[in-house]
Amino acid sequence: MDRSEAFAPGELLLRQRVLLAGGLAAIVAASWAYLYAMAGVMSVMPGHHFHPGHAAAGAHGMGIAAIGIMWLVMVGAMMLPTAAPMTFIHARFQRGREPARSPAPYSALFALGYLAAWAVFAALATVVQVGLERVALVHPVTMRLTSAPLAGAVLIGAGLFQLSAYKDACLTQCRTPVGFFMGFWREGRDGAFAMGLHHGLYCIGCCWALMAVMFVVGAMNLLWIAILTAVMLYEKLGPRGATVGKLLGAALIASGLYLVTA
Repeated sequence: MDRSEAFAPGELLLRQRVLLAGGLAAIVAASWAYLYAMAGVMSVMPGHHFHPGHAAAGAHGMGIAAIGIMWLVMVGAMMLPTAAPMTFIHARFQRGREPARSPAPYSALFALGYLAAWAVFAALATVVQVGLERVALVHPVTMRLTSAPLAGAVLIGAGLFQLSAYKDACLTQCRTPVGFFMGFWREGRDGAFAMGLHHGLYCIGCCWALMAVMFVVGAMNLLWIAILTAVMLYEKLGPRGATVGKLLGAALIASGLYLVTA
């Protein structure tokens, strides 16, 4: 993201900045607290320790509803931080168009639309996880793939996607917020939600493959959740985000080939 497109704190009233930042921070903090608590619960469940390639006999994981909530909270914890700068820039645009009105409600709807898009992704991830658990390809407690070749294939696929033109196109929309709002601006509260949904779809297009890596490292692995969050944040905001993404793609391919051939 260019410096000229970065969030300028002085362009919003202090109360509005605090309201937006505080709301986003509260959601992210609550999401991480939930994941931390769930990771602790899962770590003491029977079958937590297992050998790769073998599902633990007698291991029992979470129900479908709990898995769905886990994925929903996870995307909030991982993806909302990457959308925070975009939300602040939306507030700047909104205030510029209607100086007499607080942009906070509109920007909150923008963030809600963004999360709505990721909620659909969370639902799909839940279906995939439950399906894989039922055929013993995902361990029900560690939530990792039990097949090394399949895990390798996921890493190779994610790596190839990182190098693709489609990834570049979606990442460009995430790295150029001013261009996004100039091209897709919609007025009103419904418009704010629609823009958030639109941006969320671009973000899913950019990050879905990295999220799929969670099936390899374990969906409740807090260390990898933090690492992937940092990577996706840097891809969107870092000066060489696209380059780092491609280097990561090469590393994923190499790791996947190792798992497939080991």
